[in-house]
Amino acid sequence: MSSLTYNQQSFLLDGKEIRLLSGAMHYFRTVPEYWEDRLIKLKECGFNTVETYVAWNLHEPEEGQFVFEGIADIERFIRTAEKVGFHVIVRPGPYICAEWEFGGFPYWLMTVPNIKLRCFNKPYLEKVDAYFDVLFERLRPLLYSNGGPIIALQIENEYGSFGNDQKYLQYMHDSVKKRVGNELLFTSDGPAPSMLHGGMIKDVLETVNFGSRAESAFEQLKRHQPSAPLMCMEFWHGWFDHWGEEHHTRSSESVVETLEEILQKNASVNFYMAHGGTNFGFFNGANHNEAIYQPTITSYDYDGLLTESGDVTDKFLAVRKVFEKYIDLPEMKLPAPTLKKQYGEIQFTERAALLDSLKQLSNPKQSQTPLTMEEYGQAYGFIVYETVIKGAYGKQTLTVQDVHDRGQIYLNGEFVGLVERIGGCSHIDVDITEGETKLQIIVENMGRINYGPFLVDYKGITEGVRLGNQFLFDWTVHPLPLNDLSQLKFTCEEAKENHPYFHRGLLKVNEVADTFIDLSEWTKGVVFVNGHNLGRYWEIGPQQTLYVPAPFLHLGVNEIVVLELHGHQESARFVDKPDLG
Repeated sequence: MSSLTYNQQSFLLDGKEIRLLSGAMHYFRTVPEYWEDRLIKLKECGFNTVETYVAWNLHEPEEGQFVFEGIADIERFIRTAEKVGFHVIVRPGPYICAEWEFGGFPYWLMTVPNIKLRCFNKPYLEKVDAYFDVLFERLRPLLYSNGGPIIALQIENEYGSFGNDQKYLQYMHDSVKKRVGNELLFTSDGPAPSMLHGGMIKDVLETVNFGSRAESAFEQLKRHQPSAPLMCMEFWHGWFDHWGEEHHTRSSESVVETLEEILQKNASVNFYMAHGGTNFGFFNGANHNEAIYQPTITSYDYDGLLTESGDVTDKFLAVRKVFEKYIDLPEMKLPAPTLKKQYGEIQFTERAALLDSLKQLSNPKQSQTPLTMEEYGQAYGFIVYETVIKGAYGKQTLTVQDVHDRGQIYLNGEFVGLVERIGGCSHIDVDITEGETKLQIIVENMGRINYGPFLVDYKGITEGVRLGNQFLFDWTVHPLPLNDLSQLKFTCEEAKENHPYFHRGLLKVNEVADTFIDLSEWTKGVVFVNGHNLGRYWEIGPQQTLYVPAPFLHLGVNEIVVLELHGHQESARFVDKPDLG
């Protein structure tokens, strides 16, 4: 088979003209049991191609330890897409943005001496090459020239929004090319001249990303690249949400109008996101403008063509109608919607206080100063810092210098206040009256920044802790990645307000289905279903429910554990519809 090529007007596959009608779906945001269902639905919408990013932090969570099973089984995902009848576009990074934790980079990169990300930096490129050696060994048999479905691969990702290091881009191009041979390689950037100048590579196809004003975006692209077909690699027909914002939606009418503009130009298109899915666990990313840190919510519904739980939307049907004007489509045969169930209310009858459970959850570490999570070898979750203040200091200002991202402060076991990166509150007033005072600070990592100039985002306490101007030293630290809760000891004790507790309840299931846990009465925390981390909830919204895919449940009794940080409840409801605000 010959690879995907192009002339001035069109893409060519095996020498025949092809318009790429592609939809983005990330294997790492949908449980594997549902990949085929979602892909079949996208095929029925009229797409001929599916696109996915590759999340490095999922595949190499610790340096040299590789994971390609379960939700990380990218080969199975690509084979499933091939079975459904799709061509596949792969965007391997190493940086992907994607509103995903640290833009897909593994946390441990930040611990590599002298590393600088996304530029021609030897320590960085050595780590990328070691990862690419393993990744492309798996992707190679899936390339189109080897009889597989992968027809194109992206170099880096929207690099013009970050930098202009042409030596780095050329290295990344050569690095991928030597591993994939003659497959089509491309870049993608926003339509601003600076982005196109910074992100393009000589003699490599450039594509452009936008949500509206297709004509002006394509004009700009043609100005920079007159002899290639037009493609919108990210058509933003929806958007993502940060905590504390309104839920974003975009009307079908507006989407269809821009889609018509794209297709009338004989352009190809990739819908971002055709199916969004979920930021399970601690994998949500965050944005940061010059002033505000903005963590992304757990749902990645994106107001896509398929909902977070895989249901067809009005937008899906409207897009299919537009496609029908340009290509012949067979009669639509959609799979049955996945079953949703309202399991009702469950009671939480047992609890375990987080601060009383440190021995069950963590191996403590000692350090003179409070170090970052990364320096203790911790990727995600929470971390508890402890020290003893000797002497009755009296009234003082306690400062947690540059907390990332949210700290709950306790003196001798009593809650005394919050320090938060959002809003920039770094200090509280305290009264130290005893000869010895135990200080504990529980810090939550709410997601590393995934886009922009502040990408390197250390977590935990990043500078130090002071009483007045005096730094505090000699710390015992408990990393809490919360990837195994099996050692927790639950009792019937009553929960204290503003003290984190794990609440345990049982859900009896006589028919396994998708469901949503409603946390609208709770304050802030994380939910685990049979050991699966569903992600975070927070009363500030917009999201009030968390999606529970049926494969996380089983017939009979299911264990539900809620880590609530502040305001404790005794029950929660399982409903059959999401509330995303």
